[in-house]
Amino acid sequence: MHKIRIVCLFFALALSFSSCEKDDICVDGDTPLLIIRFYNIAAETQTKAPNLLRVVGTGQTSPVGTFTDRSSLDSIAIPLRPGQDNTSFTFTLHSEDDADGNETGIVNTLSFDYSTNEVYVSRACGFVANYEDLETNVSSNADVWIKKIEVVNPTIENIEAAHVKIFH
Repeated sequence: MHKIRIVCLFFALALSFSSCEKDDICVDGDTPLLIIRFYNIAAETQTKAPNLLRVVGTGQTSPVGTFTDRSSLDSIAIPLRPGQDNTSFTFTLHSEDDADGNETGIVNTLSFDYSTNEVYVSRACGFVANYEDLETNVSSNADVWIKKIEVVNPTIENIEAAHVKIFH
């Protein structure tokens, strides 16, 4: 009788553990960022970092947090808004604060139009947004530092290569 109780207890424990699920960890479920590379307008195959670049989303008060603010990099990654069909940013070249704390620099506004395609990755990751049919427009004040924009990859599914080239 004692052996039967032990066997029954063993089976009960085995059944209770068999219903447990493995911990799901999402390792590849991030929505991709828009990769922008900057090039020299005079020599279009050479990269050229903009000096003290600040990028702020339209309607936002703080700079984009995906790269160091007021940096001089020849490539940046910025987020697009999933669930929207447009995201706009102000790109400020030579961004500095004057004595009164007001920002100075040359400001151009870039608008990115796209369609969003949600893709199911896994139970742990859920859905990620990929972007298709990327187009861009630039508007500026009197000063224009962005001379030309080229969309080199209109589909944003990864961060392996640049999607947009900006010439200045």
